[in-house]
Amino acid sequence: MKKTLIASALLGLFASQTAMASDETAELRKVIEQQQQVLKDLEKRLEETEKRVEQTADAAEANASAKSATTIGGYGELHYNNMSNKDAQIDFHRFVLFFGHEFSSKTRFFSEVEVEHVIASHDDKGEVELEQAYIEHDFSDALTGKAGLFLVPVGLINETHEPPAFYGVERNPVEKDIIPATWWEGGLALNIKAAPGLAFDAAVTSGLKVEENFKVRNGRQKVSEASAEALAYTGRVKYTGVPGLELAATAQYQSDLTQGDASLGEEAAATLLEAHAVYNIGDFTVKALYAQWDIDGAEAELLGRDSQKGWYVEPSYRINEQFGVFARYNEWDNEAGDNTDSKKKVTSVGVNYWIHENVVLKADYENQSGILDADGFNLGVGYQF
Repeated sequence: MKKTLIASALLGLFASQTAMASDETAELRKVIEQQQQVLKDLEKRLEETEKRVEQTADAAEANASAKSATTIGGYGELHYNNMSNKDAQIDFHRFVLFFGHEFSSKTRFFSEVEVEHVIASHDDKGEVELEQAYIEHDFSDALTGKAGLFLVPVGLINETHEPPAFYGVERNPVEKDIIPATWWEGGLALNIKAAPGLAFDAAVTSGLKVEENFKVRNGRQKVSEASAEALAYTGRVKYTGVPGLELAATAQYQSDLTQGDASLGEEAAATLLEAHAVYNIGDFTVKALYAQWDIDGAEAELLGRDSQKGWYVEPSYRINEQFGVFARYNEWDNEAGDNTDSKKKVTSVGVNYWIHENVVLKADYENQSGILDADGFNLGVGYQF
């Protein structure tokens, strides 16, 4: 009897414990299920967050790519000129902005807008000019074409004339009055990389239109409703295959420099020939350039302007990253065809001080002779970005 009671008690206790264990197991299962649901919700939210982060990153990358495809740059220069044959003057000569955009790795746009002499109005000397605006496309690694408004491929400063890139406050007079830089036209051009260090340029563009004085520089139409009766054809060959050496030659032909103006007599076919060399030996550089125009027609011959030519040589030495010195001799004649001594000669010596690779202070002394008779000095500051 006693054993039976003990057994019954143990059986009841076991049953009670089993029931309690069953309840706890059910409760634990419920808790586990709840935690699993929480984890699922958390995982879903994490996936959504990662997706939003990826979308944000993609948008930021696309935005950054869009921003980097469009570029802005520019340059400018302030001059102080004190020459003995005229009053001293100070002039913010140029303020230029570049705008470019890459549509793709092969197609791009470039433009240049310039304000000269600060103010452009009917009563002021200043001008607002669109000097470049063209589309450029790489047809292959060796062939690039452009269409629009661009600089003529001739000389040294016509295509590269940012102030930190050259010596002297003013651009050299030979390229200014003979070539005549800065010179841009509208049309089509091709650049052919024929071999390492050897390139050819060819262009068909609008041309010059001279007035009755046959001054070439005054013939620039600047593609402003320009007469296009006689187009200009330009070709250049450039060799840079030897380190430190650049050799180039340009020829341009225009069938009528008057663009059909009957008041200037018969047609005046014109040919421009230009050649230059640049040689760098360490920190020493020497540049030399020659250019000449040959113009047909009795009117040009009567004025002695059927032949216009000039040359210069410029040695320079870069002392260190900040200082460089130069000397330049210029000789040119816009009336070389009249057999009189109408040469103009300018000798310049000076220094460039780069306070930053893209910011330069300049000073030079200038002596003018030939039919000119003056001397003086020039100061300038220039920048590019």
